[in-house]
Amino acid sequence: MTPPQKAPTRTLVVALAERSYPVHIGAELLTGIGHLLPNTRSGRAIIVTNQVVAAHHLDRLQEGLERADIHHDVIVVPDGEVHKDWATLYDIHTRLLELKAERSTMLIALGGGVIGDLAGFAAATHQRGMPLVQIPTTLLAQVDSSVGGKTGVNHPLGKNMIGAFYQPSAVIIDSATLSTLPDREYASGLAEVVKYGAIRSPELFAWLESNVLPLLSRDEATLAQAIHESCRIKAEIVAADERETGERALLNFGHTFGHAIEVGAGYGAWLHGEAVAAGMVLAAELSVRVTGMPAADNRRLKQLLSRFGLPVRPPSLGDDRYLELMARDKKVEGGKLRLVLLKAIGQAVVVRDVP
Repeated sequence: MTPPQKAPTRTLVVALAERSYPVHIGAELLTGIGHLLPNTRSGRAIIVTNQVVAAHHLDRLQEGLERADIHHDVIVVPDGEVHKDWATLYDIHTRLLELKAERSTMLIALGGGVIGDLAGFAAATHQRGMPLVQIPTTLLAQVDSSVGGKTGVNHPLGKNMIGAFYQPSAVIIDSATLSTLPDREYASGLAEVVKYGAIRSPELFAWLESNVLPLLSRDEATLAQAIHESCRIKAEIVAADERETGERALLNFGHTFGHAIEVGAGYGAWLHGEAVAAGMVLAAELSVRVTGMPAADNRRLKQLLSRFGLPVRPPSLGDDRYLELMARDKKVEGGKLRLVLLKAIGQAVVVRDVP
């Protein structure tokens, strides 16, 4: 019997002049990872991961590093959003010092968004910067957090409030790692894919509406297309506005409400993509009133999120609690909240001081 055909490896470039880097997308990339990694003067790497990801994917990555004659060590941290904090970051730094990591040692983040953010912040701050390679293993991290250089930790008063912009040397997306991802986490990642269509590409949004079932069944070719299009859109936006002084703010559609949900409900109660999905629904409903977004587009967004099994009703935190949490958001400027709203599917705008 002929084996199933693998989706071809694709490579995008995040164009940031001398700090440009590739985003490699394909299946079964870990064991042959040597030719995808940037050169390292030290010939050494340190992997940061958690016990859940390690059980599924660490062996294959280590096999790939051994084939490439790259000496490596492993730092394992606890799993979960609740551990994306100063204490875990401090533990990573302690291990880097104990392992005598040098400025030229490559730090590899193997995991989802929490691992990518923690390892990225550690790479940005250990000896004021060491090479970073992102190997995201969740759909959400593959289409969003691994690309663009945002790193950081949470604080009890706000999500991602402490961190740095620090670009990786490469992002390696192995879609085969998604085979072990629980359905709830997989759906959480689809929320970010929907976001790209909603803010930038009506064509992507319509394509998603036509490919719900293949995506839910994790069809390899369909999934590869969704990942590629999401990364392409994000790479374009990051290249134009690396530090979020303008256009990059559009990527926060649904996130101001979403971050308030995550903090208000308690870190980990809602997955990030679930909170963003509910946040997009709130932002779209507000868009109908503020920007004149067609009610039909609002319904399309809500229906698509629902078809992917994502929540479209936010938790009842109370208006005062929502406003309190949103007032601490990074997008507050001059004491006034900026919200990303939609004029239509594929057309996002930043609105200041929403009435």
